[in-house]
Amino acid sequence: MTPERFNKLQQVLRARQLDLTVVMDWVHKPHNFNAIIRTCDAVGIHETHYIPVTEGYRPLTNTAKGAQKYVLAHRHENFTEIAGQLKSSGHQLLAAHFSDQAVDYRTIDYTQPTAIVMGAELEGVSPTTAEQVDAHILIPMIGMVSSLNVSVACALILYEAQRQRQLAGMYDQMSFEQDTYEQLLFEWCWPKVADLCRRQGRPYPPLDEFGDFKSFNKRSSANT
Repeated sequence: MTPERFNKLQQVLRARQLDLTVVMDWVHKPHNFNAIIRTCDAVGIHETHYIPVTEGYRPLTNTAKGAQKYVLAHRHENFTEIAGQLKSSGHQLLAAHFSDQAVDYRTIDYTQPTAIVMGAELEGVSPTTAEQVDAHILIPMIGMVSSLNVSVACALILYEAQRQRQLAGMYDQMSFEQDTYEQLLFEWCWPKVADLCRRQGRPYPPLDEFGDFKSFNKRSSANT
């Protein structure tokens, strides 16, 4: 563990936005799924949700160039299941969806707890999903094409959310409770040791200011 990497992991965790998430409603192409996960990591999202297509497509795999280690992807059987959970926690549900009620995605206040719902590549969100969200948003198009790739569209929306939250100083305030932060920091720093501790039912050893185990600090011993 180098000091540079330890500092990077700390900075990333402290900037995580726990009340911003993405729900992938039948996004069935692995490269789109993984691209969305990578963008979620890039804008500081800690958890995502997805409803997989169960017939006609191969199972999704999360291999987003390492981002899967840092962004949790929770599977749900249907949208109603996750919609209820998110609404109960105060999230506004926004579906990228063409409708008469759809508004420009840039007019939304993303500093509120927000879940952005992205649908399948061709069909978009299902009619049932469209009925359950709080609002429909769209990306204005002035060319010949009528839609963007789902991962590209998701990235545009997420970076608008990031822009607003940065202006509001939300990335300067840690969202995690201290004990959760310390647990995740250990798991990110020492994943194999964390797995061993979990299997043995043992607590994680504390880390020092360098990211080393406090009971075995090479830097301290080298200076004595």
